[in-house]
Amino acid sequence: MEIIDIVGVMAAIVSTASFVPQALKIISSRKVDGLSAGMYALTAFGFSLWLLFGFLKQEWALIVPNAICLVAAMFIFFMIIVSKHTRDKVADVITPSQ
Repeated sequence: MEIIDIVGVMAAIVSTASFVPQALKIISSRKVDGLSAGMYALTAFGFSLWLLFGFLKQEWALIVPNAICLVAAMFIFFMIIVSKHTRDKVADVITPSQ
């Protein structure tokens, strides 16, 4: 594997993993105070465009991480815009509260 491929794989892993702490915090705290729905909407739109770009270029290195990031960004966006009741129900399905 060439250095350029290693850098690309590392970038994909780090970019994808960057959403995990925020998603876990939302699930555990069931709070979205201070999070911007607009920011996550734009982020999801950006990942959608990168995903389309990857499909058009037929580049799996763009498709896979951007598809995963899109799902993560959409999950966070969804959790921001839904009611607290719905957010609690979704979080309970993922990790039931004690």
